[in-house]
Amino acid sequence: MPAITLPDGSVRRFDGAVTGTTVAQSIGAGLARAAIAMEVDGRLMDIGRDIDHDAHVRFITRKDTESLEMIRHDAAHVLAEAVQSLWPGTQVTIGPSIENGFYYDFYRNEPFTPEDFPRIEARMREIIDANTPFTRETWPREEAIRFFEDRGERFKAELIRDLPADEEISIYRQGEWLDLCRGPHLRSTGDIGKAFRLMKVAGAYWRGDHRNPMLTRIYGTAWRDQKELDAHLHQLEEAERRDHRRIGREMDLFHIQEEAVGQIFWHPKGWRLYSVLQDYMRRAQTRNGYQEVRTPQLVDRGLWEASGHWDKYREHMFIATVEDEDKTLALKPMNCPCHVQIFRHGLRSYRELPLRMAEFGACHRYEPSGALHGIMRVRGFTQDDAHIFCTDDQIADETARFVRMLSAVYKDLGFEHFRVKFADRPEQRAGDDATWDRAENALKVACDMAGVEYEYNPGEGAFYGPKLEFVLRDAIGRDWQCGTLQVDYVLPERLDASYVGEDSARHRPVMLHRAILGSFERFLGILIEQHAGRFPMWLAPVQVVVASIVTDAEPYAREVEEKLRAAGLVVEADVRNEKINAKIREHSLARVPVILVVGRKEAEERTVALRRLGGKAQDILPLDEAVKALAHEATPPDLR
Repeated sequence: MPAITLPDGSVRRFDGAVTGTTVAQSIGAGLARAAIAMEVDGRLMDIGRDIDHDAHVRFITRKDTESLEMIRHDAAHVLAEAVQSLWPGTQVTIGPSIENGFYYDFYRNEPFTPEDFPRIEARMREIIDANTPFTRETWPREEAIRFFEDRGERFKAELIRDLPADEEISIYRQGEWLDLCRGPHLRSTGDIGKAFRLMKVAGAYWRGDHRNPMLTRIYGTAWRDQKELDAHLHQLEEAERRDHRRIGREMDLFHIQEEAVGQIFWHPKGWRLYSVLQDYMRRAQTRNGYQEVRTPQLVDRGLWEASGHWDKYREHMFIATVEDEDKTLALKPMNCPCHVQIFRHGLRSYRELPLRMAEFGACHRYEPSGALHGIMRVRGFTQDDAHIFCTDDQIADETARFVRMLSAVYKDLGFEHFRVKFADRPEQRAGDDATWDRAENALKVACDMAGVEYEYNPGEGAFYGPKLEFVLRDAIGRDWQCGTLQVDYVLPERLDASYVGEDSARHRPVMLHRAILGSFERFLGILIEQHAGRFPMWLAPVQVVVASIVTDAEPYAREVEEKLRAAGLVVEADVRNEKINAKIREHSLARVPVILVVGRKEAEERTVALRRLGGKAQDILPLDEAVKALAHEATPPDLR
């Protein structure tokens, strides 16, 4: 006699095993129509499954976020059915839901192309219109293998053979078509809706192994309604328009080439952007009591073994050997062990704590070539890294201080809001459970005292301690995790860091790892896309261009250029024998914030015609007034 407990605490009892559909109907016709799945004791399930025990049940409707993953999963099944009905003999492999969509991998002698999408989408709509129920069956393992082999589906048969011996073999049908699947699924194909779009094709090796057959992967996106789909497609269009790689080329900021995979060649304009940001961060850290240091890039493997990074991080490290010294060195993938070495150099007193140590540390990490992405995902990068050595009693104050600093930096850089995630212990970690309990409790108390609200991100902590992740949302709604604050009791213990306390005894410091930008390269990529290259004046690689209309105005244009440069602006003069409209188009494409147009009249009256990026109007200003106003506008916000 199962007792079904609902989210409001009410209990419904049934004489025997009962389906979720029946429970929903017992509550009301409206819920029975709206419910598309259910959560039983925290596990998502088909609404038609039996419940034969006392359970907590929550019904899932299209309004719930869980419905999105199910819609995408089911869309993948419908994609597979559509492809096999249009091209008999095509083998299906796997088709999961992914962030923002789904994909399915197919084996066929002739790869699919985007030109096939209209036919496939039309067939998918027919299958959805048929509103065919999804039904679950369990099969004996050997029967399932034989069935798929008889159909020529050797990839499916291989998947079944490799499943654990005790795993139930579940098959889902939608009409005559069926697939191996753990589920869960919606009630029927009609629940998917038509807010979907096939997006692209790509090659993928079976099981990710280049020795295996090449498959064709068809990607799609699916949403709860057309409004969500349209918003997603608009975001993709905006992302393409704002792509930092394209803008980087147009603004001549940087390039990447095969001779230095995953590393950046910064051009003069790009390096100015980089340097302005670094100078701003240096001032922010100095104001907040940080001492800047510099540590080696190549460090003996012995230090990485002692810190635990060799065991946990070895596959991401670049290794160098010194044959005549029989040494193995590693390019540092992070700065923390080196900062502990500075802390350990000499006798430390409790009076020195908190000791805030910062470094713009050059780091290198191996990333597979397929994972590299412009300046967002690289192998060589610089972190705005810092470590705070403190006592337990100082964790809360340091957390509050850091959050205030981070908030001010993000606001100056154009990000008004951020979210905080609390990432707790990962499966692979250093330190015992008691140490992790201590670290996680300390960070939670610090958040409470600092007024930091957070959501959980289970299992995503660093291997040595829990962390707060600070997530920015950009102008088109994408989330970026940039800043972090980590509480670490493990590394000071492993590397024997200590200070002398008030009691004249040795004590271990707590080590707070923190970053605001994360890496300069990635954050600059985010900034480029956030502003679409239209930086605020203080960040712009070139702040002003003085463009002459006629050759006679060149001497005055040079004078204007010198006055602006003397006032601290980054300025260029364009005195080429080109039409002024062509000059304006060119510098607008390069996203120069201000163009000062000068001709004979401006030279005689000692004025400038000021045009702003994206505007059509121009203001006529006296030269000295324009210089003063632009110099103020170009001043970094922390120096105004």
